[in-house]
Amino acid sequence: MRCDTHVHIVGSADRYPQVAERTYLAGPAPLDELKRRGARHGITRFVIVQPSFYGFDNSATLDALDELAGNGRGVAVIDPSTTPDATLADMHRRGIRGLRINLYSPLAADRRMDDSFAATAAVAKKMNWHIQVVAPLPVLLKSESLLASSPAPIVIDHYGVYGKARPESEAGTRLLQLLRHPHVWMKLSAPYRLDDGQMRTKPDSEWVAELYAAAPPRCLWGSDWPHPPAADAHRGAANGAPYRDLSYDALVNDFIAALPSPRLADRIMRDNPARLYGF
Repeated sequence: MRCDTHVHIVGSADRYPQVAERTYLAGPAPLDELKRRGARHGITRFVIVQPSFYGFDNSATLDALDELAGNGRGVAVIDPSTTPDATLADMHRRGIRGLRINLYSPLAADRRMDDSFAATAAVAKKMNWHIQVVAPLPVLLKSESLLASSPAPIVIDHYGVYGKARPESEAGTRLLQLLRHPHVWMKLSAPYRLDDGQMRTKPDSEWVAELYAAAPPRCLWGSDWPHPPAADAHRGAANGAPYRDLSYDALVNDFIAALPSPRLADRIMRDNPARLYGF
């Protein structure tokens, strides 16, 4: 069974309140719709990632995991200094397998990797979870040594958000070197978050090949459904911003077409996530 390792589930705002400091009001993104889209491609497993506008309230993510039962895993956002062990144990029972550090969204613009990394890593190690990091490549590389020496596995989001960097550039070379560490994984997800491709579904085949070559057993695929709006579309907490109108089918098909060989699809979309998330 194939797995989409990066999705967000959004419930109604009255049942699942969004944080007051959000930069837009996210509309519903129901699990049933996601399952329907994935089924056309043999994707029946999903990793639900806590979005920034829910803050530390992981209720929507956990409720969706309950519904998915054995076919769901989750990545939570917590305050590692205040979350009780009993809460962590309940999260694990319901499918949480990672903790997210977000240095990419507008809500995280003023944060730094080392603000809470040690505490987050300690919780992840204790729970046998990983740390999922989303940050633009220059921000990511400022914490290169921190990530390389992490006591818990690291999962890097969205191709490392490499922007206009090329694999052979200094920044690209450093990203590939980081990925060669045996505890570092890469999500080949959301090509539209890179450079100026606001609606792009086709990954850069050169980057895909280089990232896969650096870590064949640690590359994952994710859709980033429901495809959050670009930051310049955020109009304030009271205003909705439409999700990007992208084709899930195109994201899947264009990713497979960008692989060095289509035979690698099942390794990236089935075998690798099964190992990391314990399916």
